[in-house]
Amino acid sequence: MSVLDASAILAFLFKEEGAERVRPLLATSIVSAVNWAEVLGRFTRDGHDGRQVEQRLLQLGLTCAPYTAVHALATAALVPWTRPFGLSLGDRACLALAILEQRSAVTSDRAWLGLNGHPSALMPNVVSIR
Repeated sequence: MSVLDASAILAFLFKEEGAERVRPLLATSIVSAVNWAEVLGRFTRDGHDGRQVEQRLLQLGLTCAPYTAVHALATAALVPWTRPFGLSLGDRACLALAILEQRSAVTSDRAWLGLNGHPSALMPNVVSIR
């Protein structure tokens, strides 16, 4: 059971490098509503119907987790730790959900791997699909 970052989901949908590592995770993973919006927005930006993408992901078993004030506080607390790695708000939202749910965070962004071994016991294990 993992938390998927938007980059991992997009790699799966676009059949990019690492896509084969994402497919078996979909039925048991969750994604933050922030990352869900990133994925659907990417398709909407290109003129596609985001609802079709959403339906496909839901049929594969992926669950979208709400983003609440608790998640926002956890996301904000990550800024000092993640700034050196150039992580975005969406990246931190994924990590915050992984921390709160005590799951691994799965991404296509290798820069996140620098967070593994972080001195904070709260930091989740980060897995790169690439």
